[in-house]
Amino acid sequence: MINTVIFDMDGLLIDSEPLWGEAMTEVFATVGVALTPELASHTTGLRTAEVVDYWQNYFKWEGKDNLQVTNEIIDAVIAKIMAKGEAMEGLEYILEYFTQKNFKIGLASSSPLRLIESAVDHMGIRDRFQAISSAEFESHGKPHPAVYLTCAKKLGSSPLDCVAFEDSVTGMTAAKAARMKTVVVPEAHNRENKRYALADVQLGSLLDFNDAILQKLG
Repeated sequence: MINTVIFDMDGLLIDSEPLWGEAMTEVFATVGVALTPELASHTTGLRTAEVVDYWQNYFKWEGKDNLQVTNEIIDAVIAKIMAKGEAMEGLEYILEYFTQKNFKIGLASSSPLRLIESAVDHMGIRDRFQAISSAEFESHGKPHPAVYLTCAKKLGSSPLDCVAFEDSVTGMTAAKAARMKTVVVPEAHNRENKRYALADVQLGSLLDFNDAILQKLG
């Protein structure tokens, strides 16, 4: 029986994807790389270090090593979240919905832990989660299921009793690989992506989730 919900964070609970885009554009520009939004979309859902490795292999910049670029991006995103990070539509609704259902609630993100903690503190939602897991500490990031499996273990839940909420194809693939029911809330411009057919449910907003959908999943 489904009794646990695990959320992704960036682009699902917090409108941070544009901030990631800004930060990557600014930092990559310091090594002579012009990263367009279209190019950036190729690495959505990956860990920051994996994004940097991907584009280093593509552009072959010099002057800064990958670790320095990675840390500069993370620092820039944290600063932007603290300055202007906003909740996604339905954030409070969905957290309260599952709290009222007495679900165990977790967060499983590709972001590094220090960024996750800054974001949930900024949004005032840290106390909503009984477990927070970062793919930073896994041998593989999403689309590998490791971070979801770790979060479920922390919550004392079987993956088969979990529903995962995601906004990206990479994250959805990770949750399905963990054998969890999966709800996707893609960005508006990406809702027609046929790969989202793998999800159990696709929504336009977190506000669209309700008892009928939960019953369908369960």
